Amino acid sequence: MPEEPLLGKTVLITGAARRIGRRFALACAHAGADVVIHHAHSDSDAESLRAEISGLNRRAWVFKADLDDSLQTQSLIPLINRIAPIHFLINNAAIFEPLTLHTASLDDWNRHLALNLTAPFLLSQAFARQAEEGARIVNILDWRALRPGADHFPYTVSKAALAAMTKSLAAALAPKVTVNGLALGAILPPSDGNANPEITNSIPMQRWAAEGEIEQALIFLLTCPAYITGEIIHVDGGRHLV
Repeated sequence: MPEEPLLGKTVLITGAARRIGRRFALACAHAGADVVIHHAHSDSDAESLRAEISGLNRRAWVFKADLDDSLQTQSLIPLINRIAPIHFLINNAAIFEPLTLHTASLDDWNRHLALNLTAPFLLSQAFARQAEEGARIVNILDWRALRPGADHFPYTVSKAALAAMTKSLAAALAPKVTVNGLALGAILPPSDGNANPEITNSIPMQRWAAEGEIEQALIFLLTCPAYITGEIIHVDGGRHLV
């Protein structure tokens, strides 16, 4: 594989300014891609990422939109297309709240579905309208999506639905666009720093993800044979098996 397998391509990553989205953006830039950085409330982080990507001699643009607003979501890709065609869409933006069936309100439920499911639907629909042959969508999932439990109830249901939509999109958009998913596990500790020290006890690999592992998985899905579509790759150390 060439050192810059994404050279000449442009990727849109939602929720790219921080955490996993930022890692994906930098991985794509290192692989040669120009990057559209979407964010909703992280202006300074988005601008620092743009500067970092520009320092790699890649083009980078920042677009701000609240993806729980359907009108802003539907207008995002047409706005980006005025600047650059998009070859890859990474549906990464999500909310993840520790709500149970009994503590989740209707507003909580609707917020999770709006951002974690409806936004990827609307963005994928808009992306497909402008996509050229060989375009790709990657949906960022969670091991919980295929092993639903009682914790993080609205989040888990929304991601399970996104897993189903990944397969439906793959069927609907073939042969022009491939659609796959990455189901992640223990990648980053919570943003508040309060990681459960016992979390690795339930992971067969007995550790958190090593640096670069999720990035390698993403680049694989952006460069793998186009005959691979509708697949969900777990990058979770085997957590979904137990």
